[in-house]
Amino acid sequence: QVQVVESGGGLVQAGGSLRLDCAVSGTFLTMSTMGWYRQAPGKQRELVAAITYGDRTNYTNSVKDRFTISRANAKNTMYLQMNSLKPEDTAVYYCLAEVVRFNTKYNYWGGGTQVTVSS
Repeated sequence: QVQVVESGGGLVQAGGSLRLDCAVSGTFLTMSTMGWYRQAPGKQRELVAAITYGDRTNYTNSVKDRFTISRANAKNTMYLQMNSLKPEDTAVYYCLAEVVRFNTKYNYWGGGTQVTVSS
């Protein structure tokens, strides 16, 4: 099986920074594309940023130039550095890991970590 665990959320004032970590463990060959999603109360889950195995990245427009996604393949870990946080960034942040097991790709979600930005 594969486990995905996020950490690093918390309460921060507007303009502050947080770093989220996503650790992937279990039995798999490699991590493929990975992404950070978020879901605010009453809203649908949305993609925040994604990164391929080759470090190609994409971001939703609202976080460009503020958030940076990165990964450390040797540690099976992905990061999201969030700067200049705004109250509208408040949400539960989820990690989605696409991993390769037995020549097939599978998607695994973490349980989420709460990020709250106060004004």
